[in-house]
Amino acid sequence: MGRQNIFEMKVSKIYPLLAAKAMKKGRMPDEVDKVIFWLTGWDMHYVDMEMSYGHFLADAPAFNPRADLIKGSICGVKVEEIKDPLIKRMRQLDKLIDELSKGKPMDKILR
Repeated sequence: MGRQNIFEMKVSKIYPLLAAKAMKKGRMPDEVDKVIFWLTGWDMHYVDMEMSYGHFLADAPAFNPRADLIKGSICGVKVEEIKDPLIKRMRQLDKLIDELSKGKPMDKILR
């Protein structure tokens, strides 16, 4: 079986990975949910966890217009230089979760 594209994976597979990354560093699940809500508009209490991660990002109900303020590198790539909109959204969320796990204050994360 070939490697599955991350955008084809279910939210039920990705969300626990995002939460675990932050929780390993002492952050709370509700903080992860707050970051996701700020960026995408998705309330994780009501998300269909069986939807694809691509759908989750592409069809976010209220993608934050301030997301362009998210700057910095993720996996050696500057978030602000990513051209593909779906990959950019994924990396923006990754960057916010990284900031959360590194102990950055919530008011700084939620620009």
